[in-house]
Amino acid sequence: MDNMKDSINATRKGFEESFASGEFYNKQTQDEKHLSDILEFLPIKDGMKILDLGTGSGYLAFPIAKGNPKVIVVGLDIVEKTLKSNEKKSKEYGINNISFVPYDGINFPFENEESDIVISRYVLHHFPDINWSMGEIARVLKKNGKLFISDPAPDNADKTGFVDDFMRMKPDGHIKFYSKEEWINICGKSGFKYDDNFESRIRFPRKREESVEFDNLVKKHGEAVLQGYDIEVTGEEIYITEGVNNMLFTKGIF
Repeated sequence: MDNMKDSINATRKGFEESFASGEFYNKQTQDEKHLSDILEFLPIKDGMKILDLGTGSGYLAFPIAKGNPKVIVVGLDIVEKTLKSNEKKSKEYGINNISFVPYDGINFPFENEESDIVISRYVLHHFPDINWSMGEIARVLKKNGKLFISDPAPDNADKTGFVDDFMRMKPDGHIKFYSKEEWINICGKSGFKYDDNFESRIRFPRKREESVEFDNLVKKHGEAVLQGYDIEVTGEEIYITEGVNNMLFTKGIF
């Protein structure tokens, strides 16, 4: 449990700093086409309650709430400072169907079967006990509710875990990227049935000054694995490209 809390605290600290940095973090993670594809993919209907797990700066939560005024959107995260900023923005924008809730990174502060959809983008690879978290997702979802996961995946040629070592160079609590097959297995254990998927890609920079272990990683894993991630090293940044699974599940019996 102590290791789990340490990992969550590292994630909280890393992401509070990332969100505060603004432009560079946005450059790493924001993609208007991907956002549009997600919004089109989600089976949103009037009257739904949607939980955005790991909402961060509200990158998904705000456009969903704004585009669907007859739904309720709740953003859940461990980054309390960022959530307070989100609340301020929602008032400034006049978006009244959205709220943001902090939690401890372990137990969701909601009753059973409260939500119609749970969504999570670029977050679940930070969760230290993915099976516990998946159980919490299943608990708060209504029967036949939907779970949407958008998360980077390891390259098929990466058999030694290069990408996870690469991501851990930044101390923000990265645990593991999962393949599509691993997600189907993980979600299946908590009573979820796989529905659909679309694939996308993310190419983002990592600051060279934050990647002092990179040369050692290349020696450890071999240069061949770099080709699958189309890695480019510049003077100040290292660029990496990763495939992304965008997966939809339905909650069955739980």
